[in-house]
Amino acid sequence: MCTAQLVLLQVFFLTFSEDAQPQPSSSASGAVPTPPDLEPWTLGGTVQSSTEGTATPPAVPGIFTVGPTLVTSSAPRNRTVDLFPVLPICVCDLTPGACDINCCCDRDCYLLHPRTVFSFCLPGSVRSSSWVCVDNSLIFRSNSPFPSRVFMDSNGIGQFCVHVNNSKLNYFQKLLKVNATNFQALATEFGGESFTSAFQTQSPSAFYRAGDPILTYFPQWSVISLLRQPAGVGAGGLCAESNPAGFLESKSTTCTRFFKNLASSCTSDSALNAASYYDFTVLKVPRGMADLQNLEFQVPITFVSHAGPPVLAGNTCQNVVSQVIYEIQTNGTFGIQKVSVSFGQTNLTVEPSPSLQQHFIIHFRAFQQSATASLTGPRSGNPGYIVGRPLLALTGDISYSMTLLQSQGNGTCSVKRHEVQFGVNAISGCKLRVKTANCSHLQQEIYQALHGRLRPEHVAIFGNADPAQKEGWTRILRRSCSFSAMNCTSCCFIPVSLEIQVLWAFIGLQSNPQAHVSGARFLYQCQSVEESQEVPLTTLVNFVDITQKPEPPRGQPRMDWKLPFDFFFPFKVAFSRGIDSQKGSVSPILILCLLLLGVLNLETK
Repeated sequence: MCTAQLVLLQVFFLTFSEDAQPQPSSSASGAVPTPPDLEPWTLGGTVQSSTEGTATPPAVPGIFTVGPTLVTSSAPRNRTVDLFPVLPICVCDLTPGACDINCCCDRDCYLLHPRTVFSFCLPGSVRSSSWVCVDNSLIFRSNSPFPSRVFMDSNGIGQFCVHVNNSKLNYFQKLLKVNATNFQALATEFGGESFTSAFQTQSPSAFYRAGDPILTYFPQWSVISLLRQPAGVGAGGLCAESNPAGFLESKSTTCTRFFKNLASSCTSDSALNAASYYDFTVLKVPRGMADLQNLEFQVPITFVSHAGPPVLAGNTCQNVVSQVIYEIQTNGTFGIQKVSVSFGQTNLTVEPSPSLQQHFIIHFRAFQQSATASLTGPRSGNPGYIVGRPLLALTGDISYSMTLLQSQGNGTCSVKRHEVQFGVNAISGCKLRVKTANCSHLQQEIYQALHGRLRPEHVAIFGNADPAQKEGWTRILRRSCSFSAMNCTSCCFIPVSLEIQVLWAFIGLQSNPQAHVSGARFLYQCQSVEESQEVPLTTLVNFVDITQKPEPPRGQPRMDWKLPFDFFFPFKVAFSRGIDSQKGSVSPILILCLLLLGVLNLETK
């Protein structure tokens, strides 16, 4: 009977007492700690205790506690179990014929134990492992058929763990078959919200908000769309037609169109036809979508200037739209009240394959403004200039933004120009195609190309300068080229560069400084040229800060207490006085006595 009990003790499976519940732990096999843990496990082996010979086994199968023991695996009996078996599908094997780093299932690595070479195994490259652990002091002997090992936790306490070979993390999820029968049921069960048209899921707003797309309506097709403002995308600035115009967002865009066969595109491409930019109405407010038959919610587009349709005349496509300007008048939450459009047109040569640069400008202003207010452009500050806002120039009574040269895609000078932004140094250039051989006419043409159609005479001192108040503007100084050094009779002395120098400074309170322009100067650089088809031109602007900061204001005087180095200095002063000053020395003596009493009180506490 005793022998049977001893045999029964050797073959029992791992059991636990009531106060020692198992602690499951799931981790990837790559998480097995320390290099010794990477040795093959033995199947059916026993774990021997170093103090096994000194302990007396109980008569009943169970657990006999003899304190923390070091558990080691026995010699293999039948076969080994590899902790890192090769998976049937290696998800990290991305390089055929080569070993992928840290991919423990890559057969091209030819590694029996990948962890000996790799610092870790990528997720999915090893089978997941599950461990059930208890305190090592509760275990005397284990005959579990699963691999077991003792691990040290973060507190240095040994944990006896059994490795389970049927981890749920290794369960394979079979591919679900989807057909027309169960598609809707699966979509309803597992599906969520999807993208739908905003017009179907949201009720139209009562009024436009800043940045909202502006709705348009095509009566001939009964189609609702958006007001588009094509913009350039990519390095070539190709036109993107789907760019919507934002409510109250006045801006300008430029893009380029290329034509493979302009002869057929001249009359068929709607982007070249002015009619495509006004053959619709604009919805006054978004809620006008609910009643498209009510004309009160629709604003027709009026013409500022007439524009004819494109016409192909020989090798030239005439009346091609090169510029579109919308002016939209709004009245707060009452929406859009008036829309007008004006066009700029040009002619294109069919051969060779040409390109067209188009400009689209949308300007918003308040409804029922006075004529004087409508002619006044936007401020660049109030009063001081704001960095990045246009630098204002004046010619006669016309106020406008100072500009620089701008080039087209082929490098030639464009009709459109860059605005000079206050406080931003910039340089631009282009090639001007000469249209005349007369030197004086060529000089006038180049001067106009450098400073723009209007020749700036004054620059605004502040960003809110009024053209009617001349004292708010300062005259621009100029230094033109000298023609006395010309020795070539067949040459033409022309300006090739314009440098705009602007001196500015901050004035006013330091807590709220205001930037103003102190002066501006135009410097021309000229050179003599002979007959040429193209002349390279350059314009640049340079802002110089001449602010003279004042000295900081003086504050209240600070009390600078200084004590003598000699501790007996007060005694010397008090007792060195004569008899005549004894009456006046009473106060220092009293103060000294009070100080001594205070020191004595501190020492007694």
